[in-house]
Parts: sequence; C-alpha cells; structure tokens
Amino acid sequence: MIGVYDYTVILTYMSLLAGCTGTIIAMSGVGHPYIGMFLMLFAGLCDGFDGRVARTKKNRSPLELKFGVQIDSFSDLISFGVLPAAIGMSMLRHNQRLSDLHELPESWLDPETAAAHSDLYRAALILIALLYILAAMIRLAYFNATEDEREQEIRENGVAYFTGLPVTTAALVFPMVLLLHYIPRFDLSVPYFVVMLIMAFLFVGRFKIRKPGRKGVLIMVGIGFLEFLAFLILSRVTP
Repeated sequence: MIGVYDYTVILTYMSLLAGCTGTIIAMSGVGHPYIGMFLMLFAGLCDGFDGRVARTKKNRSPLELKFGVQIDSFSDLISFGVLPAAIGMSMLRHNQRLSDLHELPESWLDPETAAAHSDLYRAALILIALLYILAAMIRLAYFNATEDEREQEIRENGVAYFTGLPVTTAALVFPMVLLLHYIPRFDLSVPYFVVMLIMAFLFVGRFKIRKPGRKGVLIMVGIGFLEFLAFLILSRVTP
C-alpha cells in the first residue's frame, strides 16, 4: 500500500478523522454545533503533539518527511478550516433568527420581504464561511510552498516564525465563542461569523508570529482543556 502508517502519523490521522466526523455531524440533520466543538478541541490536541511525536523518529526517510508535512496541512484544512464553517452553518440551523423573521407582524415586515431578508442573511453568512475556508487553504498552501525559506531563516536566526495567523488557532478561538453562549444566552451566530471573517484576513496577513516552543504548546493545550472543562460544567448547570 502507498502511504505511511507508522506511529509518526497516527495523531495526524486522528486529527483528520475528528475533523471529518465533526463536519459530518454538524451538517447532518441530527447534528449539533457543540458536538463539532468537542471534536475540534480533540483535533487541536492531536495537532499540538503530532509534530513532536514525529520528530522522535530520527531515521525518517525524505518521503516520510514530505508525507508528514502534506498530510498535516490537509488535516488542518479539514479540522480547522472546513469544520469551523460547518459548525457555523449548524448554528444557523439551530437558532430561531430566521424563523423569527417570518413571524414578524405584517405591519412591520410583510412575508415576502421577511423571506428575502432571511435569504440574504443566510447567503451573506455562507459567503463568509466560504471565504474563511479559502483563506485557510491559501495560508496552508503558502506555508508548504515557503518551507525551504523558513528552514533557511531558522538556520540563520535560530528562531522560527509563522507568517500570518496559524490556522490551528481556530481550535481555541471558535470554542471560546461557542462557550460565550452560556453567559449572555442569546444567538451568537452573527458574532461567530464575524470572528470567522476576521480570522480569514489574519490567516493571509503578512505579519509574523514567533512559533511557540514546548512551553507555548503546553499553554495552548491547557487553554483547550479549560475550554473543554468549562463547556462540560456549563452544559450541566445551565438549563
């Protein structure tokens, strides 16, 4: 069989499967955005350690090295590009904003106008979701295309930098937005998509961010765990 199947790619495969599962669940008729959030957090956990696990194997072949880079980007596109967009669409399906438009008094908004506003609202948010996925793909492709330049920069300066916001930050940002739902208790669909639009521009920005070391990765994993724990607590104590 073609491909790589040793322990160095297991976490990347698990992250991809979590992203795919979350997307399918979020977009299905019985899906729910918070199930997708759990799977996004799990994918983020896998992504936080997959590179470090892969580097423990010292005798990786050139094929294994390149294969690992490629599947990592493909996995990130699904788990932190497509899945957040799918969760956003799932939120639209579960809130009452669109249905409320059709129930407004005729004196204020007639049914045809309400339906047009509803369709325009949905189309605008779908466009944001598509732009977000496109920006994530462009950022990941650029990351792969400039791998040699980054390696040269590390050899010269001893410090690694990201150009633009890493796509994997979605694993921390979007769960936080969803968790805020339990505090004000109002529809957060529009704020969610606004955050998505902002992140799309940050993905393709030309600013540089220093790549986190082991301590930084552990801090981000800790934040993700706290988000996971907060969701479990809030979902139990909030009716």
